[in-house]
Amino acid sequence: MNSRNASVAVIGAGDYIGAAVAKRFAAEGFTIFAGRRNGDKLAPLVADIEGAGGRIFARSLDARKEDEIAAFLQDADHLAPLEVCVYNVGGNVNYPLLETTERVFRKVWEMSCYGGFLAGREAARLMLGRGRGCIFFTGATASLRGGVGYAAFASAKFGLRAVAQSAARELGPKNIHVAHLIIDAGVDTAWVRDMIRQREGEAGLRNLEPDRLMKPASVAEAYWQLYRQPRDAWTFEQEIRPYGEKW
Repeated sequence: MNSRNASVAVIGAGDYIGAAVAKRFAAEGFTIFAGRRNGDKLAPLVADIEGAGGRIFARSLDARKEDEIAAFLQDADHLAPLEVCVYNVGGNVNYPLLETTERVFRKVWEMSCYGGFLAGREAARLMLGRGRGCIFFTGATASLRGGVGYAAFASAKFGLRAVAQSAARELGPKNIHVAHLIIDAGVDTAWVRDMIRQREGEAGLRNLEPDRLMKPASVAEAYWQLYRQPRDAWTFEQEIRPYGEKW
């Protein structure tokens, strides 16, 4: 592992996609700054990356808090120049419209849209002075279309996509690569497997077709490839899905 004098901030470093992204960039020698609501849950990720010879710093972080986001990214940049900021906070909930409370709608918007705006803005502040950097946002099927029960989540993801698109148009000419990755599939997580179990029973899990669910490592690889793109062929928006996914 060749060490680089650069950091990658992963906001929303959960057990699956966020962790996989952190590991992928750590394997390339970047210092990782990982944040999530319950920072103590980052211990396994820290152990994995340090065990492989990488460098990682982990902390608790509420992505909805402006001061916390600013301090988190400033600390990452102080440790090593901030090269990549990945906003990977979730918020996927499903409620019938009449059962969607004001609190649920607002909280999902804060997590899936407002926090992304804060992260993108603060990362840009740090990157513009050096004239380089990447800001990547994790999107979903709900970024493109609403579905039954997804008024809160889809509206927030629509908003995050708009934030990313506006930022890309503004920052691209200043050598900041902004990209929005749409994950149009179920990702292989405990939560998704539990949903399949509820819908299809244990037999449904046993009979899962190979690669029906997207592997977190595959999502991380998509981010790595976005990072490696030459600036004369930058992608703003990329959709990824398993080969058998209907769309």
